[in-house]
Amino acid sequence: MADHTPPLESGQLLSPELPILASPPPPAMVNGEGPQQVILVQVNPGEAFTIRREDGQYQCITGPAQVPMMSPNGSVPPIYVPPGYVSQIIEENGVRRVLVLPQQPEFHPGGHSPLHHPPPPPHAHLPAFIPHPAMMPPPPHLYTGMAGGVGDMSSQYISQYHPAHIYSEQDSHAQHGRPQFVHRDDRASKAHERLQKKLKERQGGGGGGQVKDSPPSSPQKTCSSPPTADIHNGVGGKGLDAEQGQLRHLDKESQALQALLSTTSNPVVSDIQARGAVVSWSGPTRLESENGSVEDSSSPPEPFSFEVSVSVSGKDGKYQSVYCGEELSATLEDLRPATDYHVRVQAMCNCLQGSPSEAVSFTTLSCEPDPPNAPRKASGTKNTLVLQWKAPCDNGSKIQNYILQWDEGKGTGLYEQIYYGPQKQYRVAKLSPASRYSFRLAAKNDMGASEFSEVVDLFTSCSVPLPPFPPELEMAGVTWLCVKWQRPSSSPKEDDIYYILEMEEEGSGYGFQPSYDGDELSCTVRNLHRSTKYKFRVAAYNSEGKSHPSPVVEFVTSPDRPGCPCRLAVRGRVLPNSFKIVWEPPKENGGAQVTKYVMELSEGLSGLSWGLVYSGPALEHVCDGLKPGCSYQTRVYCISEGGQSPLSETLQVQTPAVPPGPCQPPRLVGKPKAREVQLRWGPPQVDGGSPVACYSVEVSGPQSEESREVYQGAELDCSVGGLLPGKTYTFRLKAANKAGYGPLSERCEVTTGPGAPEQCKAPSTTCKSPSCVVISWESPPCNGAPVTEFRLEWGAAEGSMQVCYNGAALSHEMKGLLPATNYFCRVQAVNVAGVGAFSEAVLCQTPCSVPAAVSSIYALKESELRRYENPADEDEEEEEEEEEDGGKPQPPPVYSPSTCLGISWDPPCDHGAAITSYLIDLGERQPVVVGPVTRHIIQHLQPDTSYRIRIQALNSLGAGPFSHTFKLKTKPLPPQPPRLECTAFSHQTLRLKWGDGPGKSAASDALQYQLQMGDRSGRFLSLYKGPCHTHKVQRLNESTSYTFRIQAFNEAGEGPFSNVYTFTTPRSPPAPVKAPKVERLDDTSCEVTWEALPPMKGDPVIYTLQCMMGNSEFKQAYKGSSTSYQVQNLQPSSDYRFRVCAVRQCQDAPELAGPYSPTVTLPPQRSDVAPGPGAAGSGPRTGPECGRARQSLTDEQCAFLLLMVFAVIAILIAFVIQYFVIK
Repeated sequence: MADHTPPLESGQLLSPELPILASPPPPAMVNGEGPQQVILVQVNPGEAFTIRREDGQYQCITGPAQVPMMSPNGSVPPIYVPPGYVSQIIEENGVRRVLVLPQQPEFHPGGHSPLHHPPPPPHAHLPAFIPHPAMMPPPPHLYTGMAGGVGDMSSQYISQYHPAHIYSEQDSHAQHGRPQFVHRDDRASKAHERLQKKLKERQGGGGGGQVKDSPPSSPQKTCSSPPTADIHNGVGGKGLDAEQGQLRHLDKESQALQALLSTTSNPVVSDIQARGAVVSWSGPTRLESENGSVEDSSSPPEPFSFEVSVSVSGKDGKYQSVYCGEELSATLEDLRPATDYHVRVQAMCNCLQGSPSEAVSFTTLSCEPDPPNAPRKASGTKNTLVLQWKAPCDNGSKIQNYILQWDEGKGTGLYEQIYYGPQKQYRVAKLSPASRYSFRLAAKNDMGASEFSEVVDLFTSCSVPLPPFPPELEMAGVTWLCVKWQRPSSSPKEDDIYYILEMEEEGSGYGFQPSYDGDELSCTVRNLHRSTKYKFRVAAYNSEGKSHPSPVVEFVTSPDRPGCPCRLAVRGRVLPNSFKIVWEPPKENGGAQVTKYVMELSEGLSGLSWGLVYSGPALEHVCDGLKPGCSYQTRVYCISEGGQSPLSETLQVQTPAVPPGPCQPPRLVGKPKAREVQLRWGPPQVDGGSPVACYSVEVSGPQSEESREVYQGAELDCSVGGLLPGKTYTFRLKAANKAGYGPLSERCEVTTGPGAPEQCKAPSTTCKSPSCVVISWESPPCNGAPVTEFRLEWGAAEGSMQVCYNGAALSHEMKGLLPATNYFCRVQAVNVAGVGAFSEAVLCQTPCSVPAAVSSIYALKESELRRYENPADEDEEEEEEEEEDGGKPQPPPVYSPSTCLGISWDPPCDHGAAITSYLIDLGERQPVVVGPVTRHIIQHLQPDTSYRIRIQALNSLGAGPFSHTFKLKTKPLPPQPPRLECTAFSHQTLRLKWGDGPGKSAASDALQYQLQMGDRSGRFLSLYKGPCHTHKVQRLNESTSYTFRIQAFNEAGEGPFSNVYTFTTPRSPPAPVKAPKVERLDDTSCEVTWEALPPMKGDPVIYTLQCMMGNSEFKQAYKGSSTSYQVQNLQPSSDYRFRVCAVRQCQDAPELAGPYSPTVTLPPQRSDVAPGPGAAGSGPRTGPECGRARQSLTDEQCAFLLLMVFAVIAILIAFVIQYFVIK
């Protein structure tokens, strides 16, 4: 329980801001056996449980409910029960219940007793969850909650909800005692048992078993509490509203009991003292019944308890509860003197509270002042002391005088008065130097003298101290000296002595300078020079003066360690096994001579392992016994009286390498071949300090002792080729590094095995026919093993020959060859040792022959047919004809796909003789002979006719075979162009038509047409291409001529273009004029105005005004260039309609009239309305205004109105059909 909140301090009153929770929690339930247990707080029906959450908001839980709370340590929290109650743990089916039951107290006669506090709880810390007995009378005192409300509890049992009430201890400051438990008589005990029985019956029934007329276990109720009372219900005003709502459901018994509690009389304050008072009151009076008799005195089931609250901030301020018990009087203690207080009383019974009584004010009496603080020393000398003090609280009466007492420096504890007066300071004279004096102070007013303050000891100053002894050296450093000295023996301990340490540096010339000023007996002087002599002396002083300095002493700082040796270098040549290192002394020796140098050596560049190779006073050293080709690091440091210097910079030295040692002789790997052996070897045991870079293998033949190098490289094996089969060879090996080659190894003899036959000579070829060749060859040297087989390879290319013969014969005949074709052949011999090399490839060319058959024939497309150019011979004939015609060039001939067939073919193989011509066979027609071309156009054929074609190639040796038969067909003749007509026209569009329409041409082939229009440069651009017979040309200019031509085409091809047709667009009429404005001038005349239109391409525009009276026809009323006209001779009783159109006056053409504007109506003049007074001036304007206001609808408006009427009628008809017919 280390995390529990500690008990509250003694004397703490109940804070009026603490929320009074709605209902005390029933016994806690602990469930679970894990490390964290859930405590269920069961809230019965009719009860409420108010908690404060972690965010500071209050939440009220009404029963029936179970509030889960988490116990982190898995233990049952100790239950702190108030006096008069005991806790009992009951375990049922693994669920432990903590019950809080009242304890039957012994009877003691009660009487008036002052306010007191209960003893502290039995536990060392306040637990987090404290059950509160349900429906039990409160203890004789109200225990305060935790500081800060229920939200400040310990974190050990923090969960979703917090407990309702928490009790803490209060220490008693009263001198009187009070019984610890509640004392009841026998009648009260019996009433308490009856109430407990009712509660058990009500709670046993659960939510539905509550007796209707019995008082529920409700929260504290305040029936008619004043609005200023500081009683909250967890959530402030909302909680009070909830209580008032529940108050309506109280039964008659609870209402009567609460009304009885509200009859408590006002308290009476007596025996008012400076720090206490006695408050008494009378209990609630019994209410009279309807017949005038007093109710049964035994009706209250419990004795009354009373709560006394006190306020120090006015009648409407915050009240704090200072007493809670059954007595009718209480003693208020620990009050402040001369202070206004307000006190009120509130009766409680059976967890119900009555309304607080009216607040009664009283004022405590004045008293003697509070004890002052001890006086302090303001200043002093060796014979005087000046004391000062501050005034304490006067407790309602002004302080008149102060009483200062002292012990005269005797130290016996007896004090005599030295000063009596109103001043707050006093000077004590004629004192002894360096002496102690004790003082105490008291204040006095009209009510008496206060207690004395605490005793304070003050000292007087001493005389000038004697010179101290010389300072001593405690410890010395390179840049600092620690110096200490002793206190003068003649100075008393009470005297405050300070010291000044002075220092002089040798040779500085500045004399002694202060280095320290203070009361310490030692000092460390820093920032000094190394190995330097310093002089010190010390002087003492106090408030009376300064002593003479002590004798001078000299101290020397320690020398510093020297610097590192510098300029580490190699002197002379570095040998494979040794080198010489030299260095220079350090530039800074630290104030002391260097005694020796130490040199360290490390092998390699890692610098992990260093060895001592030299120690002495010399400035050079020869390092020997080294390894060739190895890297070394050297460093040097020196030692002096000041210590060891830092290490010098590291110097890296590389010893030169030497050639490697001899290798082991190479060894044979596997079985030796006839012309190749595989050798392998290992590296030399000594590499000379440098890695082996390469190896060299030398071989010597069987007839000669001269050796030659056959391999050089870094690998540890090699293949030696170019050897003779069955011969013995000698091999030797040597290794090399960057220093050169080492010695040769011992000899290694290897004998090669038998070999394959030698390479055959080139074979000879003989052509028997264009498709047959005979190949013959000779047997090569066998290399010790007879030839068992020959292999002949044959192919059309030198790189893609294949084996065509295997056998022991020396010739072979090849058949089925192609004439005039190049072939390659080569031969190879085989014996038991292997396969010999192929002979050189021999070229063999077969004789020429007739051409091969044409493989495929293609038909030329129409586009290729148009781009076809005549062969050279035809061009020559045409040139001759042109010369005969007078030299005029003729246009190229046009080949129609209806009478011509264009064919092309792939040239066949000529078999060595160039193709001179081709023969084209057309079946029934005479064959056509053409030159050595690959395409030809056959002319003068019948349209829409099929032909069977085959082709034969010819060369100087004869004619080749015919190709396969190909079937080709000519196309029908293309169609003629139709006649082009213009069926409709306007100033911007032309509608063109051609042909007889789609009905007549449906039987023929799918004809399509291409319509073109000429531009200004004479080119024709395509406007339309498709099967339609009409086309509308838009976005044209007025009075402009356009040229057109048309062409028909189908599958047979495109027909010729028609003759050029020319069509001209007319002039454009003027635009419509907006509706004119009509203004009545008088009864018989009006003025019509309209907007003007701009001239059209230089042609002027005039206007025509038409007028219609009634339902007659429109008649022209005006024609001219003006934009207004006055119509005369109108009939007042008739209505008139006007419309205007614009007319374009063309210079070389008749006039063009545009569309008419919308109609404007002029209504008849009304004569039934008599003009009133003042209407004479506005009479002429009334007519036009009414005319404009009552204009008739335009044609578009009338059409829209009719459309809307028809739509409404259709909707109504559909609705009637839907409702009456379908349903």
